[in-house]
Amino acid sequence: MKNFMDDKDFLLSTATGEKLFHDYAQDMPIVDYHCHISPQEIWENKSFKSITEVWLGGDHYKWRLMRANGVDERYITGDADDREKFQKWAETLGRCVGNPVFEWSHLELKRFFGYEGVLNGKTAQEVWDLANAKLATPEFSCRELIRRSNVRMICTTDDPADSFEWHQKIAADDTFDVKVVPAMRPDAALRIERGQEFADYMKKLSGVAELPVTNYAELKAAIAKRYDFVATLGCVASDHALDYVMYAPATEAEVEAIFQKGLAAEPLTDHEVLQYKTAFMQFLASEYVRLGWAMQLHFGCKRDNNKPMFAKLGPDTGYDCISNYTPADQLADFLGSIQEKSGLPKTILYSLNPSDNWMIDTVMACFQEAPVAGKMQNGSAWWFNDNETGMRDQMTALANEGVLGNFVGMLTDSRSFLSYPRHEYFRRVLCGLLGEWVEAGKYPADFELLGEIVKDISYNNAVRYFNMPLEQA
Repeated sequence: MKNFMDDKDFLLSTATGEKLFHDYAQDMPIVDYHCHISPQEIWENKSFKSITEVWLGGDHYKWRLMRANGVDERYITGDADDREKFQKWAETLGRCVGNPVFEWSHLELKRFFGYEGVLNGKTAQEVWDLANAKLATPEFSCRELIRRSNVRMICTTDDPADSFEWHQKIAADDTFDVKVVPAMRPDAALRIERGQEFADYMKKLSGVAELPVTNYAELKAAIAKRYDFVATLGCVASDHALDYVMYAPATEAEVEAIFQKGLAAEPLTDHEVLQYKTAFMQFLASEYVRLGWAMQLHFGCKRDNNKPMFAKLGPDTGYDCISNYTPADQLADFLGSIQEKSGLPKTILYSLNPSDNWMIDTVMACFQEAPVAGKMQNGSAWWFNDNETGMRDQMTALANEGVLGNFVGMLTDSRSFLSYPRHEYFRRVLCGLLGEWVEAGKYPADFELLGEIVKDISYNNAVRYFNMPLEQA
């Protein structure tokens, strides 16, 4: 029997996997090229009043589990005090056998707080005392948590109409040597179906860009101006949250007419919405080619399904699920249309539906081209797939249909400053999988080449792919 989460062999079933992880992956730096942490909190070097604040605040992974364990919402997003909420979480976690959040949570307790035990209802008090005592020290501010995790660069997720004041302040601060740059998520300019919300956003964008936005051409000009500005702040990527990758072509006149209806907050047909989104995404892709940025497309999610709770708590609170409507034909046609119009930018595709892995790998193979190795990427197993099973499935499909050695690897996609051990988790899964293939005779035990592949997937590929101003490791 193996020891619980033993540092030597956790997720590593072979001697080859252990060697790959400990000799090549373990000490590699981290580039977190997609996350949702706050640049303001980094600038302010926020400290946390309790383990509940840093661990449970905004973490809908944990909230979903607590609800599934019958915990009253008062102890999840309600007005219970931090100690009560932590107790309910500890009692829930103890029952989550086989859930990746159980493993992530204990990795975080080990790596940040030195806790080698098991968190459950009985041990909640000792963990509460240990974690809070450490969080009260300067060594546990958010900047120090980032430094201690060996992070070299962070790409936050930002709207083109944001002020970016915090990124500018961080960049000017010589006391913090981790690069923090924006990544563009112009979803608000895409969601024309939201009526007055969309119309109000156009006014906001116009004000920030200091350009009129009264027609579609002016919208494109305003977006291009904001993109040029964030390029000066080191932006290397965009990110888009789509229900699915759509393709509904339209003439310029049709797009203009649809946009005018959006500005007036008038009702639109479903087809008109898809036509606008297709045209706008095609324009954005051409901007990414111009700027040399990577385009990330997240899709396959059905959001906000519990309408009463959405009305009470808003989005990103744990009421989303996998969608099985991810049409391959439209994805392929969308990418093909961009290739014809402007050429494709570097593109990373993430589907929340794990059954899409093989589809994605075959679609993207149609658009691979020099000089970028792995120009088209099947993104790291995302959200509900962010676990050993999902990671193995995603990498196995990629290995079968493409070149696994060019994979850009892991990202946190997190709002938590304690989430960096997810990179360790991913690297253990990667090395475990490669080790099994080697020991099954499917790949030679050439550790010079294998070690290079592991180091590249862990860090170097992302540095190259995103043209990050970092040294290879």
